[in-house]
Amino acid sequence: MEVRNVVIIANLWKSDSMLVAGQIREYLESSGRHVDVFMTENLDEKLDISIRTDLLISVGGDGTVLYCARLVQDLGIPILAVNLGTFGFITEISCDEWKAALDDVIADRERISRRLMLKVSVLRSGSRIFQCQGLNEAVVTSAGVAKVVNLDLYIGRTRAGTFRCDGIIIATPTGSTGYSLAAGGPILDSEMSALIITPVCPFTLSNRPLVLGANEVITMKVDEGQRTDLMLTVDGQQYCDLKEGDDIVVEKSRSRALLIASSVRNYTQVLSSKLNWSGGMHA
Repeated sequence: MEVRNVVIIANLWKSDSMLVAGQIREYLESSGRHVDVFMTENLDEKLDISIRTDLLISVGGDGTVLYCARLVQDLGIPILAVNLGTFGFITEISCDEWKAALDDVIADRERISRRLMLKVSVLRSGSRIFQCQGLNEAVVTSAGVAKVVNLDLYIGRTRAGTFRCDGIIIATPTGSTGYSLAAGGPILDSEMSALIITPVCPFTLSNRPLVLGANEVITMKVDEGQRTDLMLTVDGQQYCDLKEGDDIVVEKSRSRALLIASSVRNYTQVLSSKLNWSGGMHA
């Protein structure tokens, strides 16, 4: 692809983010490309990204990529994610590999990984009071001291049942290696079209994780008589306080996140490294 206009978003919470962003900017500007750099400490900050942008470079960790994916989800702008974090499943490109990755993009040798995103809405008394997009997951949990919540789960128009648990996670394949995995959910290939329903510490052991087709619409209804306040969290960065009777509707977004894949390692190698699949006694 032709790369003329580039936006760099650097997470100031990550050490060396300013240094690495500056190096990338200098490298790109030396070849006559236009570069805008945004430094942020707030991963919910609203930034105006021009539709003329050819490439967005995320400098930080997985959280920075989630933020960038929301910013450009309806613009079709590819994201090159440079990892400055310590444990990243999404950011496959290390801070020592950005130059080679950029050269591949400029020479049109890159591979784009097209990731399913979520559209999440909250309906209250028939009116939509909240809507956002997410790349990893939508989570309904307790916002108070008491942990157990009661949620009615619907798949399409079919009532699947009432879940008494610490919460419910609706994850994408990209998010399958995040909170959902920690709660016992399965790992999916990152480019699959699927949705994962993962109960968090369910009161009934028969409430197991469930993988659905991406075209399903999932609704969680907040039952009456809760013993705690509830909240919705999307990608750990967007929040909505919930009330009894609210409907939380989760479905696939019309847009996908376009992530530039590493040419050095594939998804299986990332999983093997991050999850320490050594095969030995320390695996």
